[in-house]
Amino acid sequence: MKEINLKGMVPAAIVPMTAEQDIKFDAFARYLDWLISENAVAIAINMDTGEGPQLSVDERRRVAEVAVEVADGRCSIVGGVMGATTEGAVHMAQIYRDAGVDGLVVFPNAAFRNEPLDLRIPVGYHAAIAKATDMPIILFQLAPVFGGILYSRETLLGLLEIPQVVAIKEASFDAQYFAYTIQLIKESGREITLLTGNDLFITEGFVMGAQGALLGFGAIGCGMVAEMIAAFAAGDYQAGVAMRGKVQGFADVIYANPVLDYRARCKVALAYLGVIDENETYVRSPLLAIESEESERINQALIAAGMK
Repeated sequence: MKEINLKGMVPAAIVPMTAEQDIKFDAFARYLDWLISENAVAIAINMDTGEGPQLSVDERRRVAEVAVEVADGRCSIVGGVMGATTEGAVHMAQIYRDAGVDGLVVFPNAAFRNEPLDLRIPVGYHAAIAKATDMPIILFQLAPVFGGILYSRETLLGLLEIPQVVAIKEASFDAQYFAYTIQLIKESGREITLLTGNDLFITEGFVMGAQGALLGFGAIGCGMVAEMIAAFAAGDYQAGVAMRGKVQGFADVIYANPVLDYRARCKVALAYLGVIDENETYVRSPLLAIESEESERINQALIAAGMK
């Protein structure tokens, strides 16, 4: 299994998309290059932010190929793995392996919502992916509002026993559960990289012990969060906390209600910065592009954050 550095900013990348809902892969390549210039240690592709669940298998494969080509060793690429069945998830993971992707972010499967959940279901699912690819795996604890699940103590400890599991994206959007997860990682006795995926309390995640971040907000706010992480990593908590107003102030605009519109908001923000074109800010239906009034609020948020 290859080693992968996740201690830093791991933005979940968007995909530029036209009004006809076609991915603009040339624009995607330029965007990835911009993320690397914004100090990403790795880039997560085909996540919710990148509309991975809404893309076809062929589209996900092409996204992976382009990402690996653009990164060219300058940062790692990790791919979101989802599938209706274990076989489907394994197939997706093998596509990533063959494309040269460095690691996997394994989405919770719908079967994990079974109550009570038999431990063999989530552990068997992740173990099958690990066995088929021997790639580093990032567990994904995801808030139910995004279609995810919060793992029980028994389940999380069972998953942490899989040797290929090297990190966890904790995206419960619940500070109390975030702290509980930190305790379980310590209890496991393994060196697991904790990545905050909680866009609504970014700074607090680092104060509590996160070593990196895998954030949808990173699609646009990669540079500022990378700067904050560097401050905390250097032990300069005062400087890190001092950035909270700017970072969370901007993130709260991107993650305003309705929260699932954050993808479109990220794209509009990127268009204001000239990273992608205004005609590439669409999202896959049934989600909708945002209205002009909200677009202007995003523009003002960019100015307030010092990005324009």
